[in-house]
Formats: sequence, C-alpha cells, structure tokens
Amino acid sequence: MQLRFVGCGDAFGSGGRLNTCFHVSGRAANFLIDCGASALPALKRLEIERDDIDLILITHFHGDHFAGLPFFLLDAQFSRRTRPLTIAGPRGIETRLREAMETLFEHSSKTKQRFELNIVALTPGQSQSFGAMTVTPYPVVHGESGGPFLAYRVEAEGRTLAYSADTEWTETLIPLAHGADLFIAEAYMYEKVVKNHLSLKTLEQHLPEIGAKRLVLTHMSDDVLSRLDGITHLAAEDGMVLVF
Repeated sequence: MQLRFVGCGDAFGSGGRLNTCFHVSGRAANFLIDCGASALPALKRLEIERDDIDLILITHFHGDHFAGLPFFLLDAQFSRRTRPLTIAGPRGIETRLREAMETLFEHSSKTKQRFELNIVALTPGQSQSFGAMTVTPYPVVHGESGGPFLAYRVEAEGRTLAYSADTEWTETLIPLAHGADLFIAEAYMYEKVVKNHLSLKTLEQHLPEIGAKRLVLTHMSDDVLSRLDGITHLAAEDGMVLVF
C-alpha cells in the first residue's frame, strides 16, 4: 500500500503546507482521506488520477478537511468522469455537502452528475466495507462546531492504516491505532496542551500502549515545525510518499 501526503498542513497553512488530504492506493484500493480546500490543485500538481479514486473519507466539516469536495465534484463532472464515487463521513454529510456546494457554486448541488455518486453517513464503532477496504470510524474530540468528528482505522490488502484526525487526547486513540502498520497522528502543538488539538508530548506518553508499527506526524503548527530538527519521529511533508 502507498500513502501520499497531498496536503498535511493545518488550517492556517503553517510552513506553507497545504490543507489535509491523503491519497492511499494499492492493488485494488484507491481512496482519499479528507479533501481540504487546496486538495484539487494539489492532486493535479502531483498528477494523481482523480478518476481512479473510488472513495473519499471525510473526518469532519472544517474547511481544511472538507472544503475541497465541491471543487473535486465539479471537476469530475466537467472532465466527464464515469467511474462511481463514494463520499463517506460523519452524520449530516449529505446536508453539509449540499450546503457547501450551494455556498461556493450556486445551483451546483442540483446538477445531475454524469457518474454515480453515493453519500454515506458513518456511525462511530460500526465498520463498513467499501470494495477492498474496511473502514471503522472512531469518535474523537475537536470542539462543537464542524462535527461530528471521526478518526479512521482502515484495513485493506492485509494492511492497517489509522488516522487520528484533529483531536485532543482521548482514550479512543488507543484502540484506533493499536498495532496499526501506519499511524498518522496530529501533532498540532509540541508540548503545550490546548483544547481540541493534540500535542506531541501528550501523544508520546501513550505511544507504548498504542503500539503502532510506524508513526508519522501531521497537521503541525509553527510551534512544532520550528522544532523538527530535534524531533525523532517522521514528520509529513506535502508530496511525501510512504509504502506500508
């Protein structure tokens, strides 16, 4: 399985990084996790074939994780996509997507796509299969507006990928990432504990019980980016590719 960080930045583009969007591909699996506002130009810059993407998983409805969807869908329409596409995310995703489409491009939500589009609301703790992938959503803690908030454990082709999404520390992260082949974890702050976000030092306290095989840090603020030379964990960069 291959993971490419299409974008790994925070909401404010710290370090010049783009909004969150991860592309995961394998023999049969081909999907995105999150689709932030900058996702479409980043996908094109990296020459990732959008028509090959079968599934987009959305963790929550903040713009740096969700606002790229209207652009992605309109591009798919105008490029005459025919391959079916599924978009899955928290409860309310169908309404939120329709509202975003209308806000950014009036009447666009009423356009009938040339391709089959399925919108699926996921329930925390209930696994769901999408072709070659099994997705288990876990509830996380990231405030009140923009939710519900989900983290994902994805099993595909004998590999397990876990993603914390945006969250403060919650015990949910232990079963989410336990024994995963790759754990993508937010490290928004270095040491300071702030509401709704995870600090690296808090995460490190729990790494032994999480027991993931590999860790990569994402969604880093300037507080963390300024210290990367002294951090031993792998830190994501836009365009970076990992095989797991």
